[in-house]
Order: sequence, then C-alpha cells, then structure tokens
Amino acid sequence: MKKSDKKIDNALRTALTKVCESALGSVEGFVWLTHTVNYNAFPNSLCVVCVFETDQQLVRALDEKHDDYFYTLISHELNAVNIKLNHLRQQVSFDTEEACERSHAGKWNERLKKRTLH
Repeated sequence: MKKSDKKIDNALRTALTKVCESALGSVEGFVWLTHTVNYNAFPNSLCVVCVFETDQQLVRALDEKHDDYFYTLISHELNAVNIKLNHLRQQVSFDTEEACERSHAGKWNERLKKRTLH
C-alpha cells in the first residue's frame, strides 16, 4: 500500500468508525459496517456495507427510512475527512448476518468478494 493510500485508509477508518458508533445507538438491529476499496480507482471503488442482525430488522429499518439516515451520516463523516462520494446511494449497501449465514456459511470475506466494485 502506498503512503498516500495509507492516509486515505486511516481517514476512511476514522470516519466510518464514527458512523458505526452513531448508528449503533440509533438504529435498532444495526450491528456493524465494513468497506471495500480499490485505491487505484478511489473514490469510485469505495463500497460501504451496513450490516444488520436479521433480515426482518433490515426490512424494518428500510421501511422507517433509516437508509437515508445512513446516507446522510456516511456523507457527512466522509466529507469531514475530505472524501466525497459521487454515487453515494450506489456505493452504500445493506446486508444482514442472517443472509450471510444462509448463503455463505457466515464467511463475510467470501460474501464481500462477490460484491461488484465500481
């Protein structure tokens, strides 16, 4: 990893940690988030995945428009570290522990590899 990539990675981790901490106290069923990125195509390659415990909790969160909360929070925190996403709604997705267990035996590394990076 190049030195400039390491700086971006640290800024991403800081911003997304703040998002996670805020959402844990605000959105029922939300448990963690992660990201994937190809620094050769940054920031368009950045994908953030917000994970809920169950499918039902995710459906409820989406019904209650908590996806908008995540989009706003992620945008705000990334902008605070000078990272702007041009396609925020395409670069943030939602998933569940339940779905990962069902289709990938709980192996998140395999599940995340199958996601399309921009």
